[in-house]
Amino acid sequence: MGAQESEARPRVARHHPFRSAGSALLILFAALLSLLSVVAVWANSIVRDTDRYVATVGPLASDPDVQKAVTNRVTDVVLAKIDVNALVKQLQDTVTEKGVPPKAAQLVGNLEAPITSGLKQLVSGTVERVVTSSAFKTVWVEGNRKVHATVDKALTGEGGGAVKLKNDEVAIDVAPIVAQVKQRLVDSGLAVAAKIPDVHTDFVVVQSKDIGKIKTYMRILEIMGGWLPVIALLVAAAGVYTAFNRRHALIGVALAVFAAMLVLGITLTVFRDVYLDHLPPGASPAAAGAVYDALIRFLRAAVRALGAVALITAVGAFLSGPARPAVLVREGCVRSIGALRGVAVSSGLRLGAVGRFVHRFKRWIGITIVVVAAIVLFTWTYPTTMVVVWTTVIVLAGFAIREFLDADSAPPSPDSRAPAPTP
Repeated sequence: MGAQESEARPRVARHHPFRSAGSALLILFAALLSLLSVVAVWANSIVRDTDRYVATVGPLASDPDVQKAVTNRVTDVVLAKIDVNALVKQLQDTVTEKGVPPKAAQLVGNLEAPITSGLKQLVSGTVERVVTSSAFKTVWVEGNRKVHATVDKALTGEGGGAVKLKNDEVAIDVAPIVAQVKQRLVDSGLAVAAKIPDVHTDFVVVQSKDIGKIKTYMRILEIMGGWLPVIALLVAAAGVYTAFNRRHALIGVALAVFAAMLVLGITLTVFRDVYLDHLPPGASPAAAGAVYDALIRFLRAAVRALGAVALITAVGAFLSGPARPAVLVREGCVRSIGALRGVAVSSGLRLGAVGRFVHRFKRWIGITIVVVAAIVLFTWTYPTTMVVVWTTVIVLAGFAIREFLDADSAPPSPDSRAPAPTP
């Protein structure tokens, strides 16, 4: 019998490296999937959730850099539709008809540059007033809400509509802004503005020579957005279950996910600089940077939230272990809560049946608290870092209340401390 046991132990030991390696590979794969899951959920939300999309692009209407870029774009379009030479000729003909002296007529002929400059200032000022008004914000938000249905087509490069993808760019038609500028110019006395035809002017939101490749990846992530988080969670669970020391494996998963979120956050920052360095000539880096920051704002929030969950999970798993710092922390919390409970009991608090129930099902109560918190975070549509922090605070409060209500953890009464009489 002893010989059989001694032979069995080496066989089990030989399996340890393979099992540990398998667990490590599953943990690393889960970390990679968690990174892709965050991006996939973000891509899916941009395409499927209208309110999310509007909340993403809506603030751009108030961004000074975007307003300046829109102002310059619309100003150029309006000036291109106004024939300055015709205006100068019309003025010369009028002067000639009035019988103005030749020198004065020649002076009028030399006014083409000042007229052009003044006209540009007039148009630019009018456009700026329109773009910085509340009317523009309304047009911007409502326009984006109406065209959201075509964002999916824009990301896949199919179809047309107000949001379209051509020449490696995603552009929004700002023709309504041109129409408002045209009416204001007419109201201000520039009658020639009434001859400006209806033009469909594109304001480029995203432009890159690699956008054709990016949209393909975005489409794939959008399709997998609902499944990747579940797959990542299952792979992580498999990695923890396969490991010999599951608590250490849980810490490893949490730290690996935290590292993945750190890498993703750094990548988003680096990619911003790369994107701005490869803008086409004439594009506004400031406006492009504002658009980029707006588009990934919720992605950054998701990265921080998941990173916070991972870090808190790692700390919690460590504090539940046998390490001396963890034991000291647990003992300190138990003593503090015990002292508070002792004061309450001395003041007349009787835990009674509640205390006995908590003591009997103490382990299951703790598991329930953790499971409920996990369900809340997993089913929350778009959890933020503050949601994670407050959930953690509530979990800690739940464990503290459980410890306080544990009747058998209360200090024994003076009578119970007396030694039992010897027979």
